[in-house]
Amino acid sequence: MTEDPAKLRRRANALVIFTASAVALGGLLGWMLPGWLPDDASARNTALMVIGFPGDLLMQMLKMMVVPLVVATMVVGVASLGDIRKAGKIGYRTVGYYALTTGMSVLLGIILVNLIQPGAGAENLQAAGELPQSLREPKGALESLLQVVKGMFPPNLIQAGAEMNVLGLIVFSVVLGAVLSTMGERGRPVTRFFESFNEAIMKIVHLVVWFAPIGIASLLMARMGKAGDAFFTQDIPRLAKYMLTVILGLGIHVLIVLPGIYWLVKKQNPFKYMLGMAQALLTAFSTASSSATLPITMECAKTNNKVGDRAAGFVLPLGATINMDGTALYEAVAVIFIAQSLGMDLSAGQMVVVFFTATLAAIGAAGIPEAGLVMMAIVLTAVGIDPANAGLILAVDWFLDRFRTAVNVAGDAIGAGVIDHLETRDAGPVPAVAG
Repeated sequence: MTEDPAKLRRRANALVIFTASAVALGGLLGWMLPGWLPDDASARNTALMVIGFPGDLLMQMLKMMVVPLVVATMVVGVASLGDIRKAGKIGYRTVGYYALTTGMSVLLGIILVNLIQPGAGAENLQAAGELPQSLREPKGALESLLQVVKGMFPPNLIQAGAEMNVLGLIVFSVVLGAVLSTMGERGRPVTRFFESFNEAIMKIVHLVVWFAPIGIASLLMARMGKAGDAFFTQDIPRLAKYMLTVILGLGIHVLIVLPGIYWLVKKQNPFKYMLGMAQALLTAFSTASSSATLPITMECAKTNNKVGDRAAGFVLPLGATINMDGTALYEAVAVIFIAQSLGMDLSAGQMVVVFFTATLAAIGAAGIPEAGLVMMAIVLTAVGIDPANAGLILAVDWFLDRFRTAVNVAGDAIGAGVIDHLETRDAGPVPAVAG
């Protein structure tokens, strides 16, 4: 049963307020914390450990969710497309458009974060753990890429889950979901199992998301207490540069890439179309929930931009489920930023892993506030970085979440306009009624 959109919006707004308040309180207490800590090093470390314990619990919860979330969301996300062979041109075109724009957004994020280097040139946040054997990079770009491809097909799925071979689990889950979508009634029992499993996992994710503000405040306090003045001279400038990189990437994607696609296909002013979607974009920004925004997105598309019922009814709901351009770009930038902050030099093979994992993980990203936290843990794990290293950037995630959600909705809206144009063009002019 679909939840009431108004209820979803109220819940999303409450979560945003809770998170922002927790970050403000954590920052204030963290600023005062160094003066309260004991001078003895051992007692100081113990106090910081206790202060940061809720944050450690949050990171453990995120890591705990990686494997079940990958399997459940990927299988259900792909199976929910239905038998793509029977969906006709609108199905192929929609999936192709979403795959193209998501891939472009990830590539844009990777290029920008490597050019700007927001995490470079400062003291490392935390020593990076040793990479798993399956992710250690061999010499040579070709060998590195071959190692990545080999990791996509693990010989043992249980072992892949234990070793956190996320890319292998994603590939298997996508293939399983695609096969189930072609099996009709014979595949329904398995599909229903994964749908129920996914619903249960999402309820757990909701619980984790509501605990997240407490964990974020804890991590922020512990980091500020440990870093002291270095937090203001190193961490804040680095975070500001990271935020600017994300916002710049999202801005380029929503103001240049998506309008460019719309203009190439329709040869019409894309910004006039976007103006018609203004209410949906503002709602997405204010609620940070593409699911809660969906009814308004559909209304704006049909009423203001005259998108047909067929395109709006198929493209937009599917986009709210599997199309997350902003989230995918954010995940790529965040993971590479964390690697830079740790002093890690990601190889070409690991960049490929980031590209594919962020692109595919966007399929399973729930349209709820802060869902990107869990997806970030998936991408970090895929390149062998402990998700606990993401602690500091969680303090600004709630803010960036609003921007990336607006870009997610913009991608869906442009997609509806593009697919509607293609469907209308193929249908040809409506014949005149005689008499």
